[in-house]
Amino acid sequence: MRRFLVLSVFILLLLLVAAIGVCAQTLKHRPEKPAETPVPAQAEPPTISLTVPTGTPLKVALDKEVRIRRVGQPVRGKTTEPIYAFDKLLVPVGTEVTGKIAEIDDVSTGMRTLSALNADFSPERKVRVEFDQLLMPDGRKLPIHTMVTPGAGVLQLVTATETKQSKVAEGKAAAKGKLSQARQGIKQQIADMKKQVSGPNKVRRLERFALTQSPYRPQYMDSGTSFNADVQEDLAFGSEQLRPETLSEIGTLPPAGGVVHAWLTTPLDSATTKKGDPVDAIVSQPLVIANKLYLPEGSELKGTVLQVRPARRFARNGQLRIAFHEVVPPNGIEQKIDATLQGLEVAQGENLALDSEGGAQVKAPKTRYLTTGIAVMLAAGSSRPDEDHGGVRGGAAGGGGGGALNGASGFKLVGMLVAAFAHSQPLTAGFGAYGAARSVYGNFLARGRNVVYPKDMSMVLALTSSEKTAASVTR
Repeated sequence: MRRFLVLSVFILLLLLVAAIGVCAQTLKHRPEKPAETPVPAQAEPPTISLTVPTGTPLKVALDKEVRIRRVGQPVRGKTTEPIYAFDKLLVPVGTEVTGKIAEIDDVSTGMRTLSALNADFSPERKVRVEFDQLLMPDGRKLPIHTMVTPGAGVLQLVTATETKQSKVAEGKAAAKGKLSQARQGIKQQIADMKKQVSGPNKVRRLERFALTQSPYRPQYMDSGTSFNADVQEDLAFGSEQLRPETLSEIGTLPPAGGVVHAWLTTPLDSATTKKGDPVDAIVSQPLVIANKLYLPEGSELKGTVLQVRPARRFARNGQLRIAFHEVVPPNGIEQKIDATLQGLEVAQGENLALDSEGGAQVKAPKTRYLTTGIAVMLAAGSSRPDEDHGGVRGGAAGGGGGGALNGASGFKLVGMLVAAFAHSQPLTAGFGAYGAARSVYGNFLARGRNVVYPKDMSMVLALTSSEKTAASVTR
């Protein structure tokens, strides 16, 4: 009986194993899911960093007259040119800049002696200024660290003279057609700046003139005195995405040419610069025409010195001519261009003139003939003996008004007072001779003045494609 039960259990197990095997053979595997095709991600537009890099010059002009008193004295000015990053305006014109007088140099003994010979016992001292804060139009205060070059005085825009176009110049007609519009914009920009920077009134100018004639005079920085404040640390303004349409024309030039604002990065001096020397500049404002960006801020301009002549004796002034022939946008693709200097900012009183092709030359002031002639006439009149004046001692040339004029010719206010009250014909003649000699030497015999282009000088360039210019000249 037990055997029968064991045998029955064994048979049932065999049947169960066989049934499981059959079922296992009839099961089907589920089909695997096909791999999903990845959807290509849309390319995001490029992002630019809105940064004012180290070395960028902030053009600052004092908005009020400053009498120089002590180190640490606060000074305040406003920016006269905008600051861009690529095509975005970061620092507009008129942004307030604050700083202080950082250093006042001593005057050497030799300089004091020369000034004393001209009746000036308080010679001008060099002053170093620091700017440390930007007050943005929206009220933000941005700390800045700058290196300020010595004041260049009150600046003015010098534009090229218009002459009858030659055959070569006809190839640039398109660009020069735009130039007149650009000049109007520049003049308007300068006019707006003059409204922001208050100048001295007529009474104040008379007071300052009287002070310049005295032996002891306070030192001032005039309203409008300009400085280049080079940024020593990057100024970050965030970042921004560029629109695709913004990039479509970069690396090309506008069909009708254009006008480019740039800063000179290669300082030039007609005394030391040689013909053929390289010249570099940086585009300071983007070239945008019909809402299309052609040259962003930061594009490089490459050129050469075409002509140079140093200043020589007998008041012969220097000459300098430069031109740019390549532009390199940030994408690094060089393009041939024809760009000539059509305007630049120089200090008032430099008497710099530009011709229609961008050549610069210092012009001698026409008043030199008048002032020298007056000084010589006074000296000649005072050298005659008293009997030549009708026998009256202290005649027109030797005393009174004539003596005072001779004294002023030689030693300004001090000479005027001494000559007027001393009633000495030899003394008056000596003052007159000294003044006449200084005038003749300074205006006609001394070495002339050289053309100097400082680093970061603001320029306006007429820009055309070199291929287009060549084609126009061929026709």
